[in-house]
Amino acid sequence: MARYRKRPVEIEAVHYDGTNRDEIAAFMGRLAQVEEKKLPGPGRGLHDGIVIHTLEGDMTASTGDWIIKGVQGEFYPCKPDIFAATYEEVTG
Repeated sequence: MARYRKRPVEIEAVHYDGTNRDEIAAFMGRLAQVEEKKLPGPGRGLHDGIVIHTLEGDMTASTGDWIIKGVQGEFYPCKPDIFAATYEEVTG
């Protein structure tokens, strides 16, 4: 079986803190619309989130998720544990 390594790539991302919908909308520009919405959470009840309307379809992000701009200009949400395991901040 062959093995593969993920290529190093720099991305841009914004951390959704539940209050920065406008910052995310500005980050995504005219390519997408961002809508606040109550989302079903684990267990019972609803929690704050956003729906990102993109050309690839609607995607939801919960408070704490990261919104990533991919290498081809696409946007998508990423859970914080996956983000931390995959990316490190670029300095300089």
